[in-house]
Amino acid sequence: MGLKKSIPLIILILFIDQLSKFYIKTNFVLGESIDVFSWFKILFIENEGAAWGAKLSDILPISDSVGKLVLTVFRLFAIVGIGYWLYDIIKKQSSKIYVLAVSLIFAGALGNILDSVFYGMIFDSSSGQVATLFADEPYGSVFYGKVVDMLYFPMIDTTWPEWMPFFGGDRFRFFEPVFNLADMAISTGVGILIVFNKRAFGQKEIDRPNTVGHNDYLETNE
Repeated sequence: MGLKKSIPLIILILFIDQLSKFYIKTNFVLGESIDVFSWFKILFIENEGAAWGAKLSDILPISDSVGKLVLTVFRLFAIVGIGYWLYDIIKKQSSKIYVLAVSLIFAGALGNILDSVFYGMIFDSSSGQVATLFADEPYGSVFYGKVVDMLYFPMIDTTWPEWMPFFGGDRFRFFEPVFNLADMAISTGVGILIVFNKRAFGQKEIDRPNTVGHNDYLETNE
């Protein structure tokens, strides 16, 4: 799998990811949801931090704004590293499944970076209203955008029995996180590398010249 197949795949994932986010931002109020099935909902939330909504300010003694800036800059460096990783394995003619996995990771990471870098200066707030694209008063600035998440799969939504120690009476949901298509691409790419690691990281077979006939010739002429 070379650049001619990797680039169209990345562009397709980015297009679908950004199209879904633009649709959610311009048609849903923050926190609004619709039921697709009993186990699948479209739920609009915005993620200001890293995976699962974690913030650097929750870990380090820094403000939310500084933490957000540091996280966005880190993501930019990370996408450069992933991009070089992809270029390098394509150049080395690594296995197709390896290139596919890294292409998915790169596309997903880039999709979320676009939110973090640009959304703060092209959308206004979604709190209590449907956001406007290219708003006169955007909710943030460059590097301070929020990642749009909308896919929610509460396949199990119940309450622990009262007799259960520690958890009795608490609500239990599976699957709890809300994510987007870019997250799916990243998770799929990582999953491929884990499940098919031998095929992905296996040595590329090198064609060797057929020396059998040459050896036979030497033996018959000795």
